[in-house]
Amino acid sequence: MWLINGLFCKLLNFVPRHQEIVSKILGNDYSLFFTKTIGILEVLMFVWIVSKIKSKWCAVLQMITIATMNIIEFFAVPDLLLYGRLNIVFAAIFIAVIYTHQFVISKSKS
Repeated sequence: MWLINGLFCKLLNFVPRHQEIVSKILGNDYSLFFTKTIGILEVLMFVWIVSKIKSKWCAVLQMITIATMNIIEFFAVPDLLLYGRLNIVFAAIFIAVIYTHQFVISKSKS
């Protein structure tokens, strides 16, 4: 998810809607800069996940990031989201998957 959204949707701009979302939230003047920055950070998140370094911290940061981004988008730009306000349900499911994988399944394997 992080690699696809960061690299293809934001850095390579295959999905211009992402820059529209940033533009509507942060303003048009710096939307390209912030979209590219977010894309780079998402690719770095992918690298962090794959590295398995401090995986619990990585999982917590992912959950906070997903929740924050989706709450902001829920109120600020629901019209630009793929599934509108329903996106927050998918975000909650994704957060639950990350939590379960990192803090339930991984813990039981130790």
